[in-house]
Amino acid sequence: MPDKICDVSGCNGESFRTVPSELAEKVFSLKEKKTKVHLCREHYKKYKKETKKDRELGRMDWV
Repeated sequence: MPDKICDVSGCNGESFRTVPSELAEKVFSLKEKKTKVHLCREHYKKYKKETKKDRELGRMDWV
């Protein structure tokens, strides 16, 4: 059994990455409210595709 599992509703995959929940909530329905969520490899790929614009704008704000 993996130490951490994916926080997306209906998924029991092994955690691959941890991401901010505010961005993950835009793409997925999550099991519970947290500040950071664990995503499996498949959901992380989808998260990257769906939030690409938001993440680019976030990086521009710091410049």
